[in-house]
Amino acid sequence: MDRALRLIHDGALDRGSVDALAARLGVCSRHLARLFDRHVGASPMQTAQTLRIARAKRLLTDTALPLAEVALQAGFGSIRRFNAAFLKLYGRAPSTLRRPSAPLGSI
Repeated sequence: MDRALRLIHDGALDRGSVDALAARLGVCSRHLARLFDRHVGASPMQTAQTLRIARAKRLLTDTALPLAEVALQAGFGSIRRFNAAFLKLYGRAPSTLRRPSAPLGSI
């Protein structure tokens, strides 16, 4: 389980499929799904999505990167998926999570 979680954290499902991850771990995808359900309470893809959203949220609040760059660095395959994931989870667009920048000359 730990190895699977590490691989997902490192982006294995950002670039590949659950089947490929399962094969890399030496199990079938159904068994991997059962293990995740039992030990994590979510599927491998749900786990990856949660990690992507957490990465994106951190980038949104801690950097001034453009939204497109945040989406790509967080592991989303497209801006549309990035926006849809945030809308589903937070009920609003990702740009609303940005911290307002300090006005020029206020330092």
